[in-house]
Amino acid sequence: MKWTGKDSLKTRRSLSAGDREYDYFSLEAASKAGLGDLSRLPFTLRVLLENLLRFEDGETVTVEDVRAVADWLVERRSDHEIAFRPARVLMQDFTGVPAVVDLAAMRDAVARAGGDPRMINPQIPVDLVIDHSVMVDKYAMPEAFAHNVEREMERNRERYAFLRWGQLAFDNFRVVPPGTGICHQVNLEYLARTVWCEEREGRSLAYPDTLVGTDSHTTMINGLAVLGWGVGGIEAEAAMLGQPVSMIIPEVVGFRMTGALREGVTATDLVLTVTEMLRSFGVVGKFVEFFGTGLGRLPLADRATIGNMSPEYGATCGWFPVDGVTLDYLRLSGRDDATVALVEAYARAQGLWRSDDTPDPHFTDVVELDLSTVKPSLAGPKRPQDRVDLETMKQATEAAIPEGDGDKSVPVAGSDYRLKQGDVVISAITSCTNTSNPAVMMGAGLLAKKAVEKGLRRKPWVKTSMAPGSKVVTDYLEKAGLQGYLDRLGYNVVGYGCTTCIGNSGPLNGPVADAIAEGDLTVCSVLSGNRNFEGRVHSQTRANWLASPPLVVAFGLAGTTRIDLTREPLGQDPEGSDVYLRDIWPSDAEIAELVKLVSAGMFREKYADVFSGEESWRTLPVPEGETYAWEPESTYVKEPSFFALREPSEAGLTGFAGARVLALLGDSITTDHISPAGAILASSPAGVYLRERGIGPADFNSYGSRRGNHEVMMRGTFANIRLRNEMVPGTEGGMTRHIPSGEEMSIFDAAMHYAQEEKPLVIVAGKEYGTGSSRDWAAKGTLLLGVKAVLAESFERIHRSNLIGMRVLPLQFRKGESRKTLALDGSETFDLAGQDGPLLPGQDLRLNIFRTDGRSEEITVTCRLDTANEIAYYRYGGILNYVLYRLLKGGV
Repeated sequence: MKWTGKDSLKTRRSLSAGDREYDYFSLEAASKAGLGDLSRLPFTLRVLLENLLRFEDGETVTVEDVRAVADWLVERRSDHEIAFRPARVLMQDFTGVPAVVDLAAMRDAVARAGGDPRMINPQIPVDLVIDHSVMVDKYAMPEAFAHNVEREMERNRERYAFLRWGQLAFDNFRVVPPGTGICHQVNLEYLARTVWCEEREGRSLAYPDTLVGTDSHTTMINGLAVLGWGVGGIEAEAAMLGQPVSMIIPEVVGFRMTGALREGVTATDLVLTVTEMLRSFGVVGKFVEFFGTGLGRLPLADRATIGNMSPEYGATCGWFPVDGVTLDYLRLSGRDDATVALVEAYARAQGLWRSDDTPDPHFTDVVELDLSTVKPSLAGPKRPQDRVDLETMKQATEAAIPEGDGDKSVPVAGSDYRLKQGDVVISAITSCTNTSNPAVMMGAGLLAKKAVEKGLRRKPWVKTSMAPGSKVVTDYLEKAGLQGYLDRLGYNVVGYGCTTCIGNSGPLNGPVADAIAEGDLTVCSVLSGNRNFEGRVHSQTRANWLASPPLVVAFGLAGTTRIDLTREPLGQDPEGSDVYLRDIWPSDAEIAELVKLVSAGMFREKYADVFSGEESWRTLPVPEGETYAWEPESTYVKEPSFFALREPSEAGLTGFAGARVLALLGDSITTDHISPAGAILASSPAGVYLRERGIGPADFNSYGSRRGNHEVMMRGTFANIRLRNEMVPGTEGGMTRHIPSGEEMSIFDAAMHYAQEEKPLVIVAGKEYGTGSSRDWAAKGTLLLGVKAVLAESFERIHRSNLIGMRVLPLQFRKGESRKTLALDGSETFDLAGQDGPLLPGQDLRLNIFRTDGRSEEITVTCRLDTANEIAYYRYGGILNYVLYRLLKGGV
């Protein structure tokens, strides 16, 4: 039997769960109807196949699409494009504010065109969690939390009022107020269901919970068997508006786990090991699916920690299947009995249930890890995949210090100590990655208790902080009697949200900051986060180390990373006796006993009224109306300049001529290098813009908080203090050279000069361009600076799609060619030949390079418009203009 059109209609079956009946699209029925044996298809592809069955319509999802997923088993890879429709969208406020700004601007564009603005509305459920705006201004004091929350509301009142307007103006749109937790932890503990359910034609339809999110670490939810990953804000907005996510059926790498973790080894150590292994193996753009007998020994929180780090090892997702551990966590986190019953019944009926007896799926490749081989680890000083054994941290730090500067030290004004190379100035328990895990959080609390009992204290130059991912963490730490010990070491709660991990670490103590600057010291942060790219955590910490929460506390006590904590003492007790890490490290049994205190009642209580917020949120003045009343003088929220109803380009590609190089960049340029992030410097173009409008530096807030203002954001694009532009060798920061004048200036100022000269611009870069977070402003800012194309040796998936979404053309050097082999120095001009005929996915194009000495050459580059949908988005002027045009023309 062969699968034919509309066969998906014949696969609808029913199942019982609890006291309810549900319909579902059965993979077993599809197998019998002609798709063949699906029992060895990776679980993740089974989820995609169900999605296609449910949406097969002969247009956006065809018979060939369904067959292509089933046929994946033949070659275990595919180049077939499919349309994936997630069940929902998750946002955080940094990416959510510009998304709501775009939706509001689209409503205005519809109204100007004579249409009904209400047609711009999310078509699937959207949850936005405000978690990225709290900053660590006050710390190591009981009143730190209250002060930081108050300052957060003062700084962000305008943008929060805007989000409140969106909550009222748009259907299918919910906002979790500030001070609740981190979006990924709220998703894990409350929002996700593992199996989704909706009412259709009087029947309950069950299907896998799937999502896309506007934060790279959306993949944390993969630990709960929810298939989801990070996309750019632009792509997420299109999904909200009913557009499918276009994707190539991925390769699926299986990661077999066997054995169990040894005593004293944490989930963080495991995830840093997995990250190192998979980044080395090469899984960019691929699914990773975990399997093997070791999974049964991994708590759900450990699985979520591993899934969280998918962007760090480069995978689209890092997924764990449904099993008994999944059900246990759903119960523990307060999900109701009906949800748990449905998850089990659906997973078993659909062939999505895992046990140790389940036959292993067939994968493209397999990576293996015996969990007993994992060692205590950190990662850094600049990349999360660069794992370091705890016992070699001393040497790793010394390697990060400039040669000959190891003995440098500077006195700290008003104190009796000197700051030295390798000293820890930030020690932060932060981020969704680890604060979602009760074992490592209880471990940190126990270590703090033992340290206090030994008479240890944090070093005075260390800025300590605790920013849990949800209020449940504080609840169980207090119930265990551990929060008080953390407080005594300076790890008071500073807020519930992303802080240090995204650069909201706040200012260092003034004399400490002055000493760092005076001595040009290489000082460190140690944080329980997932990102440690240059310039991300704090502008003055050149070495940044990812670690488990217990190790974060340990290094806060030591005050330096130039230490071997496996052999050297952390400090001395009041009698002067040495205290070693082994003396205060809690046993697994001690941690496990305290983890038993975590209960479903804690989750139910903390999430009972999750969307209401504090009085300061509820009493915000909210503008009324279906369209937003833009404030012309606002420095937070402005109507963006890139929406205009336009007919699609008739030419396959219009090309460009005489393009100048705005920046010539190396390998591993991250979205942190490109997108505005962190603090706004007073001397920067964005700082000048704000000062001209009467905003003092104390009220600049962060770039992330001003993502709703394109004027600020375009000025901060390519302004990272660690960006190295090869056109201005020997400098760091957002500088370039204007050609032909040769004058050095900021990248923003140069872009404005080129705009006056009506010169198109290109960015030239090396390998892995756009790695890191899914920052939509890395693409929006690039467009607004006048960049027509980015020419690189390779691209990270999310940023490439974001560039296309803003109609910036991603061009890739052919293998063996690069800026280096072509001896480019940034003085060249570029012509890209246009094309009248249809453009094909991945087509080669002709690029002409003209040098200042009169020489020219033609090279072949690959156009990284990889799918038909991406070509369509580019022709229409970007993905949102595509949606806007089709809505007004009745095509959506």
